[in-house]
Amino acid sequence: MPDTDKKYRIFLSAAEPSADAHCAGLITSLQQRGYDIEFVGVGGPKMAAAGCNLLESTTGKAAMIYNAFKEVLHFIGVVRRIKRYFKNNKVDLVIVCDSPSFNFHVAKAAKSAGIKTIFYVAPQLWAWASWRIRKLRKFCDKLCCILPFEQDWFGQRGLEAVFVGHPMLDELHIDLPGQRRNYADFNPANSRIAIMPGSRNAEINSLWLPMQQIATRLKKKYPEMTFVTVAVDAEKELILKEKQIPAFDCQYTIGSVNETARSADFAIVASGSATLEVTAAGCPMVIMYQSSWILWHLVGWWLVKSRFLSLVNILAEKELVPEFMPYFTSIDPIVESIENLLEDSNGLSQLSGDLINLVKPLAEKKASEEVAVIVVDMLQ
Repeated sequence: MPDTDKKYRIFLSAAEPSADAHCAGLITSLQQRGYDIEFVGVGGPKMAAAGCNLLESTTGKAAMIYNAFKEVLHFIGVVRRIKRYFKNNKVDLVIVCDSPSFNFHVAKAAKSAGIKTIFYVAPQLWAWASWRIRKLRKFCDKLCCILPFEQDWFGQRGLEAVFVGHPMLDELHIDLPGQRRNYADFNPANSRIAIMPGSRNAEINSLWLPMQQIATRLKKKYPEMTFVTVAVDAEKELILKEKQIPAFDCQYTIGSVNETARSADFAIVASGSATLEVTAAGCPMVIMYQSSWILWHLVGWWLVKSRFLSLVNILAEKELVPEFMPYFTSIDPIVESIENLLEDSNGLSQLSGDLINLVKPLAEKKASEEVAVIVVDMLQ
């Protein structure tokens, strides 16, 4: 065990809001263990609130594929500042969380400075760009996996990997066995549909309009159907309202995807971590993502090796829920798929139970506590 009388310094790196939350939870868990640890790093407001001294705020700069290039110079500058910090300050451990395109550079800088490094959230090399496994082995001392199958996949490739549970589920406080829904008396005519276009501007720009168009088509068939959407904050809510089409009537909320999904009968969800929150709510769904047809056919199909692209279906190892990605050319098949699901009450009940069973293994561990144990061990 580490010396309780010794002061330690841990450097954390997060570039996405979700990673900011994961690191904040980890900081809180470590603080409860009674060691004298100084937390410093790059990240966002949740890390700062948890007690991390931020060298740079990075989470506001996170971007999806097509908007990432304009932020390259910013992140190059951040990496340079991190290198200078490692050179001028003693750091006992570096923890990089998600965002491998950025955090590989941080981990490389840490290893060059002789600092042990933990990857919290394994990069999805099993899905695409598997050749980067050599780089990961070089820069990673411990790999914390958030999906059950990843421990064996990375372990077989020479990494010290451990499944720690999914950090997103740490804060949901869900009672999974009680979440399965019974749709025996379900009537799609007066159902409540949650529409979740994502939190990034790129997702909103590509998905919010077609999701609204799908909703208006459903409304024509089911006149009493109602819709709700959730925004991560007031700024995103305003963006959604500004982009609302005249024919669409919707309730707006700010808050949790999981809570919104619990209040809905069905969800239309942007691919990403939000699908896991919907899964934990036992809410049947379809998943959408709109990428570039040209880029997909030029490089995407070659890079991506996973049979399925949505997290739900990857975990299920089958198409448990319909996924319309990496791109869709028409909303017609999506509308048809939703209508077929809504008209099958037995199928909805079964799907709800399957979703709950799927997420159970991820919720059995508390990720922040599991990683904290690993951190304490590596501080020795």
